[in-house]
Amino acid sequence: ALPKLRKTMVNKMALTVGAMIEVRTPNTAELANVLPLETARQDMREQWLRRLLKNPLLASPVLLEPWARQALAEASRYGQTVVLSLDQTDLGDRFAVLMLGLVVGDRALPLTWAVEAGPANLGFDWQHLLLERVRNGLPGGAAVLLLADRFYPSVELFEWLHARGWHYRLRLKGNLNVDPGFGDLTTTGELAAGYPERYLPDVRLFNHGVPTHLGILQEAGHPEPWIIAMDCAPNRAAVRDYGSRWGIEPLFSDFKSRGFDLEATQLRAPDRLDRLLLLVALALHWCVRAGQDDARDPPTPLEKN
Repeated sequence: ALPKLRKTMVNKMALTVGAMIEVRTPNTAELANVLPLETARQDMREQWLRRLLKNPLLASPVLLEPWARQALAEASRYGQTVVLSLDQTDLGDRFAVLMLGLVVGDRALPLTWAVEAGPANLGFDWQHLLLERVRNGLPGGAAVLLLADRFYPSVELFEWLHARGWHYRLRLKGNLNVDPGFGDLTTTGELAAGYPERYLPDVRLFNHGVPTHLGILQEAGHPEPWIIAMDCAPNRAAVRDYGSRWGIEPLFSDFKSRGFDLEATQLRAPDRLDRLLLLVALALHWCVRAGQDDARDPPTPLEKN
């Protein structure tokens, strides 16, 4: 996957990813404890791991790129639309992680991310960086559908999506200005009020008049409606496409309390957390690949025995 990476670094990565799969913890002492290294003292194992997490050669956009590129190729192999989910999660109040994941079934695989210290809100500059990374890894001619929650739609994001010809389903807040084309300027919330289901083609969002289409759906038992901006003619099926965004939530659970427990990390520097995220992401990609291979070529009963 990485022919230009030094063999020593490949070996270190393989050992550490294997340790991550085995113990599923961000605790460097516990990780170091299972590393098959011949050392005179236990603390030397921890030093070995800390040096690895400081190494600038451990660059997540470079090292994960072949895995991300292969996952995107698999997702579009038979003409399917590549479904991407954009979302942010926090690790306590110490780090904010903006993630762009590939929806696979009911889950998502990490493709690229950005890390900032503190409870930051990573805006379009970071979103643009992640989107361009993934765009560069897409197979030629692949159709893409971007899903994102209501914290992300902006004039810049709509303009970027329109310029690249990507499909999108973006949930909107209820306080956004919109020109529905049949009356005075109103808000998205006012358009949704009193309507369990409504479809509005050719509206203009924000004060910039960004062209899009709106689908509004409030199902029984839900306190708030989905107000979804989309690139296609609005209908119920297009609105419900947005539900695939939730595939990124199990991914965040894998990173956090139900999986690798990254919230328990004692790291303080964003660049070191980024490298730790890389090790976890490689572990996830490896596990998914192993599961897919097993599903395609399941062992016979004799082989199982």
